[in-house]
Amino acid sequence: MSGKAVISLSTGLEDAEKVTVAFLVAVGAAESGRPTLMFQTKEAVRLALDGVATGVACDGCPPLPDLLARYDKAGGQYMVCPICFNAKQLDKGSLLPNAELAGTVQLWEWIGDQGATTFSY
Repeated sequence: MSGKAVISLSTGLEDAEKVTVAFLVAVGAAESGRPTLMFQTKEAVRLALDGVATGVACDGCPPLPDLLARYDKAGGQYMVCPICFNAKQLDKGSLLPNAELAGTVQLWEWIGDQGATTFSY
């Protein structure tokens, strides 16, 4: 099995191109068989809510809903910073099925002793 991949994303739809790049990297990792986790903080926590990640970032960019669907189908997971999420008073009942509120301790537990390839956006 390929090594784990962690994509750390702190940007939300205020920079849709950066979000698209992060999802392209995450989809590539997950579709290649790597256990893949996206750790979302700051404004990116909103992207783990059903119906938020919509639109197309640029001419020629894939639609965000398509990237999320591919990520989900490939087994990609989200860990959503609970501090950031709760500070925004968001509804955890609206989280995507493959998303969970989890902090840095859970992130390190998921990474484990074998480590992971990381990307940060």
